[in-house]
Amino acid sequence: MKKRAQGTRHKAQGKLFVISGPSGSGKTTLAEKILKRRSLKGRIEKSISLTTRPKRPIERNKKDYFFISGPEFQRLRKAKKVLEWTRYLGYYYGTPKEEIDRKLKQGKNVVFCVDLKGVRAFKRIYPRQAVAVFVLPPSLEELRRRIVSRHKGVDEAEAAKRLALAREELTAAKEFDYQLFNEHLEETAARLEEIILKEIKNR
Repeated sequence: MKKRAQGTRHKAQGKLFVISGPSGSGKTTLAEKILKRRSLKGRIEKSISLTTRPKRPIERNKKDYFFISGPEFQRLRKAKKVLEWTRYLGYYYGTPKEEIDRKLKQGKNVVFCVDLKGVRAFKRIYPRQAVAVFVLPPSLEELRRRIVSRHKGVDEAEAAKRLALAREELTAAKEFDYQLFNEHLEETAARLEEIILKEIKNR
């Protein structure tokens, strides 16, 4: 058995904090808040996903998402350069795999916002590094209010579609390592901060 050379140390791999929950649960807002926490500054990074949906006015390419075309997304997926992907309301979303592998090897901790299918992919591919956190709304009625408020002009049919999908996602909450009821955003962010600090310490 070879001994490790004197003076060298094994660099611990990073953690992947995978945050999920129904549309309107507040998962994206929580992730943004966590990235600004003083105790986590320089200790966690935001993952930037690929998407084929149109860019919203307030969004920036390569900052909020990598906005690419449908054919380009399929080319990357077939080349196995997309870690996980999903299609939501007609658009594709995915995580660039090579970038994540590189950050893990560097010992960096990364925060993701993905759907249930994405969480399952992370837990399958990175069983030791992935920490799954499910964000729940206080109630379905509150979730519906948030969906309508977030998507101005959304019609009843689309609101009902999003709510139906949310009900399906809620049944899978037990699969996650942690569950957070997001009734008061600041309190939920504080609990998520505690989870991340604990997981980083124990990696």
